[in-house]
Amino acid sequence: MKIICVGRNYAEHAKELQNEVPVIPVIFMKPKSALLLPGKPIYYPEFTDDLQYECEVVVRICKNGKFIQEKFANKYYDQVTLGIDFTARDLQREQQKKGLPWEIAKAFDGSAAVGTFVPITIETEVSNLAFQLKLNNETVQDGHTRNMIFSVDHIIAYISQFFTLHIGDMIFTGTPAGVGRVNAEDKLEGYLQGNKVLDVLVK
Repeated sequence: MKIICVGRNYAEHAKELQNEVPVIPVIFMKPKSALLLPGKPIYYPEFTDDLQYECEVVVRICKNGKFIQEKFANKYYDQVTLGIDFTARDLQREQQKKGLPWEIAKAFDGSAAVGTFVPITIETEVSNLAFQLKLNNETVQDGHTRNMIFSVDHIIAYISQFFTLHIGDMIFTGTPAGVGRVNAEDKLEGYLQGNKVLDVLVK
């Protein structure tokens, strides 16, 4: 099982972190040990003083594939939920300044929280999904998949040029603007199309 993530897939988020808006998908990966299952808390890592949330739409791969054409990509995922790409922002900035990879800031244990997956039906328009993240009952991120720079189908076609996709792989499709810091005892709740699918407590 792979956790594949897309960076800077919403223009406003790229701008808020003072990054360039990409012209091709920015891809990074997290190991299986990064997966934080529904109902499990995240423990604030000792190696960071700036743990931040990034709420994202996540799709689950249901069919093995490589070199997938974009027009057929919708046949390769069958469930959707929300996830949080937890980021040690201070470590990420340090690594970026040195021109070094930033897996230590993005791929640590528990850094990929996922909610309860919802089946994708014939009525589901993945390109037309609204989602929100609440921090201690206050909405901090309010996103919509129509604002993605690269669609889910485009992302799958692009990724599959480099990595074979396998059943059970998860793709984090990028976060909108509004990312921010969390503290111990904070509660994060994710809503997809108005339905709560994600609940994470910071310990």
